[in-house]
Amino acid sequence: MQIKEITNEQFENFMDTMPIGSFYQSLSYAHFMQKNGYNYELIGYLDEKNQIRAASFVFFKKLNYLFQYGYVPKGFILDYFDQHLLRMFTTDLISYYKKKRVVFLKMNPEIATATIDTKTFFKKYNQNIEIKSHLIDVGFKKLKDNLYFESMIPRYNAIVPLKSFSINSLQKNTRNKVKRATNKGLQFEVADVSGIGILYDFIKRKKEMFSYQDFYDAFSDSNRVDYFLVSIDSHLFLENAKKSYEEELDRNCRLSELLAKSNSKNISNKKMHSDQTLLAYKNDVMDAKNILAQSSKVYIAGALVVKYKNRISIVFSGYDKKYKRFLPNYFLHYEILKYYQKHYDFADLNGLTGDFTKENPYYGLNAFKLGFQPHVYEFLGEFDLPILPVVYQTMLRNGKLAKIFNKNYCKLK
Repeated sequence: MQIKEITNEQFENFMDTMPIGSFYQSLSYAHFMQKNGYNYELIGYLDEKNQIRAASFVFFKKLNYLFQYGYVPKGFILDYFDQHLLRMFTTDLISYYKKKRVVFLKMNPEIATATIDTKTFFKKYNQNIEIKSHLIDVGFKKLKDNLYFESMIPRYNAIVPLKSFSINSLQKNTRNKVKRATNKGLQFEVADVSGIGILYDFIKRKKEMFSYQDFYDAFSDSNRVDYFLVSIDSHLFLENAKKSYEEELDRNCRLSELLAKSNSKNISNKKMHSDQTLLAYKNDVMDAKNILAQSSKVYIAGALVVKYKNRISIVFSGYDKKYKRFLPNYFLHYEILKYYQKHYDFADLNGLTGDFTKENPYYGLNAFKLGFQPHVYEFLGEFDLPILPVVYQTMLRNGKLAKIFNKNYCKLK
């Protein structure tokens, strides 16, 4: 068998035969990476019958004027349980890339090794965990398992099964927030990319401003990306706020009458709660009038979503922090899941952390995503395959790789 460059058509045909696959392994993503400083090639591992047994896009970036490294997002596409194939492929990879002065190949296979109970956070491991030792046996180096977002791609992920998704499938707190957001006149729309600057303003990472446009452009040619915005319809918000205020005012008056007749603690508590609710609705009416005075529509959240095979991925999302009390992020994600559920099977909410305690600095992010009742998976993690071992070890020791990637890079498991 031998490694050869293959066409995208050959690769797509091969991908159709494999149970795993991600938009990270697509020509669209390759074009995006190319605009962001990477070169790439598409390789296949062909047997004597010219059948592809393994394949991948491999992205290259300079380490210095002599050497480069290769990156394989979501890992090579092959049967990792076929240890003979894995060993031969690895041996030939090393031989193939030595000639190209590649110091190492980095990959993070999209292979789930455990499911995590979202109530107890207990991990249930599956047979895929064996792949870790298979990779180490053939020469891959396992990097330290990241708990947060230290690696290039998150090690923990939240996937929502769309066919069983509904408002009632959400956690109660999330369901209530979606309903409250809807009542505030929020509107969801498929947006034109000419307005992508709105999303930039929400995310506030100006150094990545052009990357968002590049990302959309790379995937739009194959119709694999959508851009969504959430706005406040100020007319609808004012109408809903007035209606809610009037209904609560009637309830508050009835409770006042009951309280005058009976000094019941139960009635007193209900009256106090009604007073608070009434004040909130009064503030909503004032807010709606102020927003209406500025504009009939105010954009407050947005997202870019990639479609690949039977899955959609919410790659970028953000909202205007000034309107946090409108709960736009809950509304945005709920509407996205509804939008796709007829034609796709799964929604990838993107990464979360492996720390499910309240002390976690990302506790709010975890809680937000868990509110959509996803399946949570732990993946295999990051591996390096040294191609030039002496150079690789030197760069580990002198901190070169730690500087390029992160401070924990040199901690091999």
